[in-house]
Amino acid sequence: MEKLYDGSITNVHGIRVGQAQNAAAKTGVTVVLCGHKGAVIGADVRGAAPGTRETDLCKPENTVEKVNAVVLSGGSAYGLGSADGVMRFLEEHDVGVDMGVCKVPIVPAAVIFDLGTGDAHIRPDADMGYAACAAACKEVAQGACGAGTGATVGKLVPTAVPQQSGVGTASITLGCGVTVGAVVVVNACGDVYEMNSNKPLACGHLPDGKPVLCESLLYGATPPSDLPKIEQGKNTTIAVVATDATLTKAQAQRLATCAHDGYARTIRPVHTQMDGDTVFALATGRVGADVNQIQLCAAAAEVVARAIVNAVKAGNL
Repeated sequence: MEKLYDGSITNVHGIRVGQAQNAAAKTGVTVVLCGHKGAVIGADVRGAAPGTRETDLCKPENTVEKVNAVVLSGGSAYGLGSADGVMRFLEEHDVGVDMGVCKVPIVPAAVIFDLGTGDAHIRPDADMGYAACAAACKEVAQGACGAGTGATVGKLVPTAVPQQSGVGTASITLGCGVTVGAVVVVNACGDVYEMNSNKPLACGHLPDGKPVLCESLLYGATPPSDLPKIEQGKNTTIAVVATDATLTKAQAQRLATCAHDGYARTIRPVHTQMDGDTVFALATGRVGADVNQIQLCAAAAEVVARAIVNAVKAGNL
């Protein structure tokens, strides 16, 4: 059995994760809950084909500082509707921004395209988002579950069969006592590599079972006229990175930006025109603001890379 990296995003104080899925339809939802006090938010969208909700609110210059949950979902743009169920759950538990007449839960979201993997007419909806919240706990299942139920990688080679991927999580506790964790849904067009050994972990396979790497078609080895066209909008890696450090929105934004380095360490190619690669960053504020920001951002990239590796390893157990 492939050894997984240790830890979970739920090792971060104040963070719980809930997941729900339809195994037959190969789609699902992964929800990161931030507790009654919420978490300071940042977001960075690097892929050119994203499906997202409330990312403008995450910008440092905008008013709302904290969010109550982040949704990662299958179902392409349809899956954004699962956030409605998360809002309903949070409202029932008296969580959200107090607007006087009611509390409004703040729930950013991002989706992957998994409609071609299972049943394209069954997608995560509000009921599935609500069910994921109801199941939230400190244990995070990895592999083909939640939003990663229908996730695959290795889709650049047109004749190849993509390899199963899924959800992965990992965390690190720094010497100063701050914990940084991530949960990632890996649905990339590229292949996934072990970050230290450079060993290919997941890629497409030809009909005879032979693995074929995307890089065999890149870097000038193949004439431009023979290069495959990546199908539009069908590939995305989405993640939440969280820390229990105290951060401003601008610092959380930087954390999300640096966390994308974890994508580049493990996925080739990444951030393409046909990927919607997105990272949300959360800070729950347990530890004071004198944390070394360079160390924190380095840890964010590391846990994202570890979580990506865990996703494909667990998805193929």
